[in-house]
Amino acid sequence: MKSSNTSQRYRAAQFIVLTLRNVGHQAYFAGGCVRDLLLGLEPNDFDVATSATPNVVLNLFPDKKTLTVGAHFGVVLVCEDDGTSTEVATFRHDGAYSDGRRPDAVQFFTDAREDVLRRDFTINGMLLDPAIYEETNDAAAATLDYVGGRVDLAAQILRAIGDPALRFAEDKLRMLRAVRFAARLDLTIEPATLAAIRNAAAQIDQVSLERIRDELTLMLTEGHARRAFELLDTTGLLQQVLPEAVRMHGVQQPPEFHPEGDVWVHTMLLLEKLPPNGSSTLAWGALLHDIGKPATYRAPDPNDPHDRIRFNGHVEVGVRIAEEILSRLRFSNEDTAQIIALVKNHMRFADVMHMRESTLKRFLRLPRFDEHLALHYLDCTSAHCDLTLYNFAKQHYESAPPEAIQPKLLLTGRELIAAGYRPGPRFKSMLEAAEDAQLEGTVKTSDEAMAFVRQRFGKPPLTST
Repeated sequence: MKSSNTSQRYRAAQFIVLTLRNVGHQAYFAGGCVRDLLLGLEPNDFDVATSATPNVVLNLFPDKKTLTVGAHFGVVLVCEDDGTSTEVATFRHDGAYSDGRRPDAVQFFTDAREDVLRRDFTINGMLLDPAIYEETNDAAAATLDYVGGRVDLAAQILRAIGDPALRFAEDKLRMLRAVRFAARLDLTIEPATLAAIRNAAAQIDQVSLERIRDELTLMLTEGHARRAFELLDTTGLLQQVLPEAVRMHGVQQPPEFHPEGDVWVHTMLLLEKLPPNGSSTLAWGALLHDIGKPATYRAPDPNDPHDRIRFNGHVEVGVRIAEEILSRLRFSNEDTAQIIALVKNHMRFADVMHMRESTLKRFLRLPRFDEHLALHYLDCTSAHCDLTLYNFAKQHYESAPPEAIQPKLLLTGRELIAAGYRPGPRFKSMLEAAEDAQLEGTVKTSDEAMAFVRQRFGKPPLTST
């Protein structure tokens, strides 16, 4: 792929390979970058596999910063001045994986084939000779394939290298990676590999919650979120990592608002519309926006022909469930706040055309309101497809200048104190009322705002002398 040949990351990795070869070591591109080059995709990064030991790699690039991120496992980072880096790993054979994530010990080898056999999937187990690739611009001609990765890639099959049960016993995270690769690359998981995932799904709890969170986030943001979560469900992994989502299955919704089907189907339609490389908080908001519906489902009263399915309080319950999930998965405070805000406010669009002007302006100035709009669009187009409320909110959001939505306050606590009001619980109500009046346009100066407060809350108490 010509564009890869000219990329800085490609050139940096190519230089490392040639430098290692010039002093007598084997060196190749390895892993996902080879897969992507065969698919005609631009790799996100380039990894190098070599017969050189970590000490050799560390000493071979005196003009570059080198870091031992995993010397025990034979991994060294060679860093560039622009902040990018190339992972250089020594050919190795892994020992036992007692923690279900990393080998207890490794043995370095000079045999590239031995190194490939300890990797996860055939499509990730290929090596590429950049010298041949440079000459031919043909990734297939430059590929060393000891595991049948090219055949599987052409057939769109995801297959574990060797015994799939052993591969997943070594590293439980590989089960989630299998789902992510299958979804992202539109692959079918080979039957024995799929069976091994189902058999070992309950052991995913040996993986750190942070790594589970990161894999789920990648699934949500790589552009194939629906397929990823349907695969998580069919493999049994979703029940282990996000049981709250499984409960959405079969929870019926009122057909007049949700002709598409139950809560699970509705949520999957939202995920299907998530763009690649989009906002992770919007993606999690889409996944969790109706997470409170299963717990609040109420069937229609059979004696009332006008009654319908209801989910009274599903937003409040959903917020609590979402908080539990985000805490469990160790989300940052910043991301948690935004995802919870999306869940908490997604039903407020129903009232947007009837809000007081002050209420509407406060709504529109929610942090990252563009994500609230985006979630509402996904919600509508995955249900009744009526965009009236969306268009109304979008038009007001895009047309209102920032100073109209959040103007400089005409009245602050300092002015209230100066006027003789004593600080206390009422201060918040007084200031909010004054700001509402300002947003409504009924007061336009500080004097008018103070007069409004005096009229609404009474004059300040007389101060003793």
